[in-house]
Amino acid sequence: MGSYTGAVNSDAVPVDVAPNVRRAVIRQALSVSVATGLYGISFGALAVAAGLSIAQTMALSLLMFSGASQFAVVGVIGAGGGAASAIATSGLLGVRNGLYGLQLGPLLALRGWRRVAAAHFTIDESTAVATAQVTPGARRLGFWWAGLGVFVCWNCLTLAGALVGNALGDPKAWGLDAAAAAAFLGLLWPRLATRPAQVCAGLAVVIACVLVPLAPAGVPVLGAATAAIVVGAWQVRRGGEGQRE
Repeated sequence: MGSYTGAVNSDAVPVDVAPNVRRAVIRQALSVSVATGLYGISFGALAVAAGLSIAQTMALSLLMFSGASQFAVVGVIGAGGGAASAIATSGLLGVRNGLYGLQLGPLLALRGWRRVAAAHFTIDESTAVATAQVTPGARRLGFWWAGLGVFVCWNCLTLAGALVGNALGDPKAWGLDAAAAAAFLGLLWPRLATRPAQVCAGLAVVIACVLVPLAPAGVPVLGAATAAIVVGAWQVRRGGEGQRE
């Protein structure tokens, strides 16, 4: 290993990260895990209210493990949508996890079964913590601590939310029916710092508002997603025109 503090095995969790860096990374990962896990309470309660059993709620949370996609499934089912709409909506939202994988692959350089296991823990939070680090060892440390930390907190609090939601009955009486929308807005708001993001969000709102009274549940979400395609195409075209000039 020598004296290099960032040295790592080629396919394992970091074995040599400076103690102060290790503490900072773990602290960051745990704080993100707890904060994210708290949303699991709302998800568990909403899933039960939408008609899922506690076992079905936990299976969805353990196997899908993607908060936005899970909320989408529950939202579509709760609104009376069919399985096709729920699968399509959650699948569309889950595409970003594949893009995270393309970004993290060269950074983590995992092999074998660790690469397969890492796919399940490639989420917003583990990606954010990993890419915020400077050395390869710290990136792997941040990825695994954030990924596993969120997994444990999310599923434990999902179970708590499902049990509480089952006991409370109608979530509307407690304001839990608005929790998913509030969580989405909380995640979305910091991303609206640029003009293209603002235009995309505004166009998506218009499309969704037009489709809500006309289309089945879940379709407005898919329709609103076309706003990103339109804005993206516009940016590419604008960039090409700028280069020609």
